[in-house]
Amino acid sequence: MPISLTNEEKAILRSVSIPPRPEALIKFSEETKKPEPNISRVSEILQDDVGICAAILQVVNSSAFRRAKEIESIDQAIMILGLKRLIPLVKAVAVKAAVGTDQTMAQFWDKQTNIAHIASIVAMKLDKPALSNHAYMLALFHSVGVAILNQHFDDFVEVMSYADENNWDDAAKLQFDKYQTNHATIGALLAQQWRLPKVMINIIYYQHDTDGLFQSEELDKVGLDLLCILKLSRHCAFLIDKPSEVNGEWQNIMDDVIDHLDMEEEQLFNIIEEITDEI
Repeated sequence: MPISLTNEEKAILRSVSIPPRPEALIKFSEETKKPEPNISRVSEILQDDVGICAAILQVVNSSAFRRAKEIESIDQAIMILGLKRLIPLVKAVAVKAAVGTDQTMAQFWDKQTNIAHIASIVAMKLDKPALSNHAYMLALFHSVGVAILNQHFDDFVEVMSYADENNWDDAAKLQFDKYQTNHATIGALLAQQWRLPKVMINIIYYQHDTDGLFQSEELDKVGLDLLCILKLSRHCAFLIDKPSEVNGEWQNIMDDVIDHLDMEEEQLFNIIEEITDEI
């Protein structure tokens, strides 16, 4: 279903600008969607945008990718990672560049990169390798609305602190009380304007409104698979960061994830333990 906006949200969104897709990303998307993309042309497009080019190299050389040898050029990144892995990465760094960042958001973007890295591992552990690239892209994009709202509301850092002390499900409700919208809606609107796959738009929109979602028809099986991967990835990242604390967001959806994946609770917990030990 299309993104539903209240009258209050429509009013508030007039003051919240969704950044347009950069020209380099438009050209990149057009070329990579061709039956046989011209790799030289892809490299040329990326290198023409200095900001995106530098951001890609910074990410692929980060600890999340665990490269023994530094990747020094876009040509090398394409050769080593392949286009399928590079496409979501390019879109993610383009979002980061378009939204902008500061010291407050530096840690936020690091977390999204780590969650994306975990998401690709989770997809493999669940024997769903075909979803690995989509899971990676979804994890990079799913909280972009946080960065946008942080730009527009001086007190949004208070929401982030609240989420850190509680959880993002509760923080999404707090945002509605304060701003008449939340980062899930804003993120879904950006994903829609940037032409992400429809399934990702819907997951971003419903990510914190999951009560009854698994019993509804808002997401198809692939969408629910990806939502499970996203929530598992967020939970693994939480456990790595706060191993002695209870993750309220995971508690809210754990039973639905276990039922949907048709797994025993102990089996899923073993997978979570494997992943947190590996990272």
